[in-house]
Amino acid sequence: MKPRFTFEEHVEMGQALSSIRDDLLHRSVTLANAYPRSGPEGVPEKKLEQAYKAIDQARSALDSLLAQEHPREFEPTVYYPHTEDQGRRA
Repeated sequence: MKPRFTFEEHVEMGQALSSIRDDLLHRSVTLANAYPRSGPEGVPEKKLEQAYKAIDQARSALDSLLAQEHPREFEPTVYYPHTEDQGRRA
């Protein structure tokens, strides 16, 4: 059996994925505001949208694993931090 994440590893992964997702979303919106959303010019924005949605799916799955593996320490904010907490990351 493979080792599972410690609670601390879940926290680190949650911070990283949240930061990456927020950056991809911001860049997707920036592209959508600068280029048409259809045709070849819309492809980059659509790809970024797919990427942040894939990260959302991974976060959801990891959130469920965290709840199963560490029920006493589980906090939804590990994978879904409050907006004000995001600025505290190094």
